Amino acid sequence: MNRPVVEPIGLHLARTAKVVSRAFDDALAEAGGSRPVWLILVSLKSGSWATQRELAKALGIEGATLTHHLDGLERGGLVSRSRDPDNRRVQRVELTKQGDALFHRLRKAAVGFDERLRDGIPEKDVDRLRDLLGRLDANVSGEASEPPAEVAPPRTRRG
Repeated sequence: MNRPVVEPIGLHLARTAKVVSRAFDDALAEAGGSRPVWLILVSLKSGSWATQRELAKALGIEGATLTHHLDGLERGGLVSRSRDPDNRRVQRVELTKQGDALFHRLRKAAVGFDERLRDGIPEKDVDRLRDLLGRLDANVSGEASEPPAEVAPPRTRRG
């Protein structure tokens, strides 16, 4: 069996994603949060998702999973939930002052992490990486996608 001359891109991407993901989780933990907490707080802060159902859909998680997270955030005084007066089955979720303060701490950690991640990489390369990641996503998800015009054809190894 012949060994590949270079590591398959999917394996390299998976390993890099795991390292980056762990480092991001560590940065959030140092600021007193976690990825689920950050995702919920940033979604609430955007003001686009007023109900639990909308928030769960936006985060791509099940309602029961969100309820579990919100229970903890509510016990910690970070969010408040209330029934919609027009529809008692609908729960509204809002950040408290403490939740807003945690949001700002986690935002600072996330921005700092992003700056660390981009260190030494020109913005045009970050944009190209974003395009390439989109193409990889499209390739495995089966969605038709034209590659960006500036993406060069795959390199071939001579030798």
